Amino acid sequence: MFTTIVLKELKSILVSPRFPVTFGVSAVLILLSVFMGIREYRASLEQYHAADELVRQEMREARGWMSLSNRVYREPDPMQIFVSGVHNDVGRLSGISSWEPVKLSSSAYSDDPLFAVFRFIDFSFIVQVVLTLFAILFTYDSINGERESGTLQLTLSNAVPRATIISAKFAGAWLGLVIPLAVPTLLSLSLLLFFGVPMTAGIWLRLGFLIMASLLLFTFFIAFGILVSAVTRRSNISFLVCLVSWVAMVLIIPRAGMMLAGQIVPVPSDAEIDSQQDSYSKDRWNAHFAQMEKKWRKRNELLNSFLKEEREAKREEMEWIWAEEDKADRDSMQAAINANARKLREELRNRKGEQERLGFILSRLSPVSAFQLSAMNLAGTDISLKPRYEDALEAYRTDFNAYKEQKQKESGSHGGIRIEVDSERGIRIDSGREIALDLTGVPEFTPNRPSLSDALSASIVDFGMMAFFSI
Repeated sequence: MFTTIVLKELKSILVSPRFPVTFGVSAVLILLSVFMGIREYRASLEQYHAADELVRQEMREARGWMSLSNRVYREPDPMQIFVSGVHNDVGRLSGISSWEPVKLSSSAYSDDPLFAVFRFIDFSFIVQVVLTLFAILFTYDSINGERESGTLQLTLSNAVPRATIISAKFAGAWLGLVIPLAVPTLLSLSLLLFFGVPMTAGIWLRLGFLIMASLLLFTFFIAFGILVSAVTRRSNISFLVCLVSWVAMVLIIPRAGMMLAGQIVPVPSDAEIDSQQDSYSKDRWNAHFAQMEKKWRKRNELLNSFLKEEREAKREEMEWIWAEEDKADRDSMQAAINANARKLREELRNRKGEQERLGFILSRLSPVSAFQLSAMNLAGTDISLKPRYEDALEAYRTDFNAYKEQKQKESGSHGGIRIEVDSERGIRIDSGREIALDLTGVPEFTPNRPSLSDALSASIVDFGMMAFFSI
């Protein structure tokens, strides 16, 4: 009897006029989203390589270690084709220098506001919005629809338990909807090979777990539609209940959870943190310039105390010592500015982390939120993308500055500027000689990408939540 009901459910789905529309729309959306994602990824990859080459050219053309700086661009990832997450919201580059703190800027949405208005429709969005709605449309009348037509009474006249009917309808609906949707999904994966997207074994595994998460979410909405259909007597009532519940789970609960967390755990904005850092930096630089001005006066008074024929020799004798003193003062001041910036960013990150954890806990009351979080963790486009990259950039900045300082010492150039104030010649500023830089051994930036095991560890709770809701 179980097999008979499953086949009957499969036939009712396949001959339904809703099926070709559902299958056609889903196939077009999935294939189109993956195709557009591949185009966007390839364009981003070309832009990344061009920008990286431009930075290398600028470094080769630099004529002084003091002025040497670097820029690091965030490399595109193939997983952004399927789950964009916060990829387009996070900045794509950061300057690397002694005087500038690490901060990702120039996001895709900031460069193209029109793109931000309509956002990017990816595979995860289609699963969350389109496929879940289709699952409800096919199951909201699976029980009460037969009750209204009278076929349920005939089915129950046989010696078949109600649990068997429910499980058979669930299995039939699942097979009737999942198997046809697997066709465009497999075709979209073949597009990756056709367009030569660089895919590793780890990326294929991530895609496999992403499809598993999609099936879990789809399974929940099939089971939910059958549940509502079983506990309501009329199909129009069950459709209304399913639709309202779908809106709540897809649109309301995820955002309400984050909004409530924002009220419970307030976090200062980036603009406020930047303002505090700029104010502190300005105060330190003003104090440094005031101190240097006093030193320059004393040094010139010392030089003017010598006879004119001795003055130049004394200046040459003291020049390196004074340059080392000035550099030590600048390094000490810059270290204090950097330490204050790290402190402010760390406090902001801890506060944001507390708010995010609370918001995720509240939003996980919806299985759609659990799917979205698991999908972003698997793709590496989750909320930790920005701090993860900035931590790697901060470590690279330390290595780059150490390399630059070592090269500067080897070249015998103090890298600063010399300001002379003489009663006869007036003020003279000497920035030193320009030299061609040997960039052999310059450090290369290596992004800190989470491993597959880390991604699965971060997603296990969400997989469990979706399985729990489905059961």
